[in-house]
Amino acid sequence: MALAKKDKLLLHICCAGCGAFVSQVLKEEYDVSLFYYNPNIYSQEEYEKRKENVEKIAEYFSLPLFFGKYDHDMWLEKIKGHEKDREKGERCFVCYADRINMVVTFARDNNFSFCTTTLTISPHKVAKKILEIGRIASDGTDTVFLERDFKKQDGFKKSVELSRKLGLYRQNYCGCEFSLRS
Repeated sequence: MALAKKDKLLLHICCAGCGAFVSQVLKEEYDVSLFYYNPNIYSQEEYEKRKENVEKIAEYFSLPLFFGKYDHDMWLEKIKGHEKDREKGERCFVCYADRINMVVTFARDNNFSFCTTTLTISPHKVAKKILEIGRIASDGTDTVFLERDFKKQDGFKKSVELSRKLGLYRQNYCGCEFSLRS
């Protein structure tokens, strides 16, 4: 008996700790590929450290991995005027939108049926806003943004446990220099 072919899903991955867990949850239903696009991350060294760990999980779980361009100056231009916003505020919403729009565009251009993001696993992010942005970004495209809040059913706790088990780097701030000061 042949196994049914799974739909292709592109998973935006913010970091290895979150990506390891979410990719394994989604792998049960989808043919998962990872997409690392995070121009918000400060500094270049931090970006590279996270990237190296994402490469580790891609190899460990045998998942294809794609990269978006790292352009922190472009990202700073996008959030201009929001540098002093509180965490979970408008600056974060602009950041979510930048990354989600890019994953939807990449998924559409590369024939993925579905896409989603690991961002909803974090208790430090506004999952409702992330899902709304994804819905709007994918509206009118052939790619469906999968609306899942991965922190439910202890998702965040499980992601921390799995990242420890795999020896993955876990950062102590979201990524940008403004979250670093919080």
